[in-house]
Amino acid sequence: MGLMRMAALGAAGYAFYKYTQKDKGDTPKVRDAGAANMETTPKTWSKTDEALDETFPASDAVANY
Repeated sequence: MGLMRMAALGAAGYAFYKYTQKDKGDTPKVRDAGAANMETTPKTWSKTDEALDETFPASDAVANY
């Protein structure tokens, strides 16, 4: 009897979790790396700028600056 009760509580908890987590809809827009994918493209764009843009949001800076 205890096993059935725990299974029912687990199923109810899982159903509640899935109900509360579905489709929040407020996901942020994430763009691909590179100047071509920016809303406003910069006038100058160096290899260092490209490398830094590709590493974001990593905390380590690139080695070729």
